[in-house]
Amino acid sequence: MKTEMRFVLAVALMLAVLIGTNRLFPPPPMEDVVVTDPVETSEPLRGPESGGLPSSSQASDSQPSEVRGGDQAAEDASLPVQNVVVEGPLYRYIFSSRGAQLVSAELLGFQAINRGGPVQVVPDGASGYLGSKVVVEQDTLDLTDAVFSVEPAGGLNLAAEGGPKPLAFVYDHPSGNFTYRVSYTFDPDDYTIGISGSMDGVTRALLVTDLGEGLAYAEADSALEKRSMAYVYNHLQDGIRSTMLDKADPEIIEGPLVWAAFRSKFFVTAILSGARDDLVEDTGYLGGLLVRPAELPERVRVGVARTVSGGEEHAYRLFIGPQQYALLSSLGDGMEEVNPYGWRFFRPIIRPFVSIIMTVLTYLHTQFSMGYGWVLIVFGVMMRVVLFPLNHKAMKAQLRNMAVQPLVKQIQDKHKDNPEKLQKEMMKLYKEHGFNPLAGCLPMLLPWPVLIALFFVFQNTIELRGVPFLWLPDLSAKDPFYVLPVLLAVSMFLMQWISLRSLDTDNPQMKMMMYIMPPMMLFIFMNLASGLNLYYATANIATLPQQIWIARERKRMRQGPALTLSDGD
Repeated sequence: MKTEMRFVLAVALMLAVLIGTNRLFPPPPMEDVVVTDPVETSEPLRGPESGGLPSSSQASDSQPSEVRGGDQAAEDASLPVQNVVVEGPLYRYIFSSRGAQLVSAELLGFQAINRGGPVQVVPDGASGYLGSKVVVEQDTLDLTDAVFSVEPAGGLNLAAEGGPKPLAFVYDHPSGNFTYRVSYTFDPDDYTIGISGSMDGVTRALLVTDLGEGLAYAEADSALEKRSMAYVYNHLQDGIRSTMLDKADPEIIEGPLVWAAFRSKFFVTAILSGARDDLVEDTGYLGGLLVRPAELPERVRVGVARTVSGGEEHAYRLFIGPQQYALLSSLGDGMEEVNPYGWRFFRPIIRPFVSIIMTVLTYLHTQFSMGYGWVLIVFGVMMRVVLFPLNHKAMKAQLRNMAVQPLVKQIQDKHKDNPEKLQKEMMKLYKEHGFNPLAGCLPMLLPWPVLIALFFVFQNTIELRGVPFLWLPDLSAKDPFYVLPVLLAVSMFLMQWISLRSLDTDNPQMKMMMYIMPPMMLFIFMNLASGLNLYYATANIATLPQQIWIARERKRMRQGPALTLSDGD
């Protein structure tokens, strides 16, 4: 069962208990078209007067007869094909001079749980990552197999706080009429890579940069990770859209786009419009996406297109890194929504709670040097303390409503044949005794946006990934021994048992819910993140004292004098 569906079922069951208790005891294929420029969409892309991209008549005799419609670029045999390494404190990249492509990307601060070693972003068997194609009218120059010169040829070794350094690639067509340059600027303390490029020999062209075929698997549960794999983009007018890779079809997505990305459960690769530190101008937006069939199964290849002018520099950004909320937020343009918390219709409600929750968790972890396991326990107790006034108000309303129920029954029996009089007497009862059928329910519903936000935070927070706690090897994965789901179910049973014992009734429906709900919650939560189970189990246990107090208050009310109706017709 899909994780989100398990949670929806859990929410539905818990709401059923909440509301039921209050009621019983009141309360298509890709076409050969060119993605247009977002600024001047009506104008076709045109090359120089000489006829677009260089053809064989301009090249040396050893080159192919022409370069058109996806043909490979002519290759300079004097240039060797070599790999260059860029290594810093956060990452280790390997680029190939063939196509200026990224062939390996390791994130040194994160371990691949499924195979050990640093997390590898580029999937095995994938190719063409950051490769380029240049399109002018009907001509296409494929640079993915072209051999570039590299500077510095020995790669880069970035020291912490050593400042940004560039790695430049240049391709010169043998005809001498076309040159393409691309430069990557790396910061040792940042996952964002600045990319700038230019081309000579064309007036305007469509540049398609390959974003690859998604990210490599890195988690222990590949089936669960697969359900998180998607390509996502932020359209200037339509907002953020995502498509799961195993459900994606070839298509062309027209811009303008602010950014485009591949995501997994915890990591993301993205191309963002605009220069590294500059404001994004209208001409800097991405032109669109070309979604094509991939070499790997159940994936697609995504190319990011934008229109560039010959002789002018274009710039954009590349991000390869973890889905850390603060880190993605710092990129701007809604990048923190690449793996959004919650369902689309609910996001505006829970987004503020997500921000607050992440701030509190990070503060507890950093300021008090607490491991995240203890952070979740403390946070569970804190949430019960914060929500205590609402819960206390709801419970008091339930007690008051329960005490008034005999009076409600008297009024209904007395005036069952006179609806007008019945309504009048009920309003009088509301006023005299503060009776409100919804008073016990509404305070209990108000915390639900917080609880839903907590679910998505604990399920998708990379800070919990790979973090051990006691017998738990990974707080972002399920409890391998199912101790926490069982503890969660037992604590839920205890809360319902205490509540039911305090009621002066022998209701079979309530007994049935007491015995059915905990096993169902066990089934729902047994494969969810152990961090989520740890929080909910802690919160339930922290609620038990309040439940015991409520049970005592109910018993005291039963032993006290019953409420009576005031005199009057």
